Amino acid sequence: MIGNRYGTHRVIEPKGVLPQPAWKIDNDMSKLYDNEILVDVMTLNIDAASFTQIRDSVGNDEEKIASKIISIVNERGKMQNPVTGSGGMLIGKVEKIGEALKGKIDLKIGDEIATLVSLSLTPLKIEKIKKVHLDKDQVDVEAKAILFESGIYAKLPPDMDRRLALAILDVAGAPAQTARLVNPNDTVVIIGAYGKSGLLCSYVAKKYAGPAGKIIAIVRSKSKAENLVKIGITDIFEADARDAVKVEEIVSKATNGRMADVTINVVNNPDTEMASILATRDYGTVYFFSMATSFTKAALGAEGVGKDVNMIIGNGYMTNHAQIALDTVRESKVLKEIFEKMY
Repeated sequence: MIGNRYGTHRVIEPKGVLPQPAWKIDNDMSKLYDNEILVDVMTLNIDAASFTQIRDSVGNDEEKIASKIISIVNERGKMQNPVTGSGGMLIGKVEKIGEALKGKIDLKIGDEIATLVSLSLTPLKIEKIKKVHLDKDQVDVEAKAILFESGIYAKLPPDMDRRLALAILDVAGAPAQTARLVNPNDTVVIIGAYGKSGLLCSYVAKKYAGPAGKIIAIVRSKSKAENLVKIGITDIFEADARDAVKVEEIVSKATNGRMADVTINVVNNPDTEMASILATRDYGTVYFFSMATSFTKAALGAEGVGKDVNMIIGNGYMTNHAQIALDTVRESKVLKEIFEKMY
């Protein structure tokens, strides 16, 4: 029994679409297609925009958050927040490998892996939520999941705690894309710089911009900026990223009116598109990694203020992005210590 390599055989509604945009998919774990992998799930890493939205809607109540997650999965067959449209990723142990994949992939039963595809397209069946980690956006579960033939994954590294590796791999696309976008001597603005993706992007931006480059960190509260200072970021400014004019004023003053060559948005909340656009010089680049981004607001907003900027969607995948993200943390003792303390 061979299914479609992208998982369309699991789509229930609407027919004819891929699993990610589908409203509902089949999460029956009793049947395994010959080109699927069954995973015994240990922990879900809910993406930051989704976790923030759920927490804001029900409060800092672990039971209510757990109930909301289970409700979404029961309804949709996957963890796809109906408001943000996003999911997250998971870690677990390989339980079964379909007959058509045996010997063709570098996995064996019992391997611990992190899936590098979104929970918003992953068939998931939760039996029990054991613990909600409010400070980590992570949820320990008893659950099963399906990885399609096209699904990418990474074996958990032996030199890192699995919860730490999960946190890094969840945002692996951000530091990898930052390395691709930032050139020597660039001025780079990081909006939402003190979160895990913000820290990674700040570190990578500083590395690739070099000693003549300038990294400007925009944070909601300087009280949370201690880790940025530890990795050598000194231009730290406090602002609500929804206040686009305020952010523009800060960046203009810090750059003598030149503005940013590259702006990276990793904010968990909506309505920060225009701050990113106004912070960027004409012909510069805006990288929207945040899943809270409205690309309609970004496109029409840039047009409305007459900004000629290149806008890049935060693709969570890039060639070798998992290895790049893990190696980024490994190469910096300070950064690794920060992440170990956090996760």
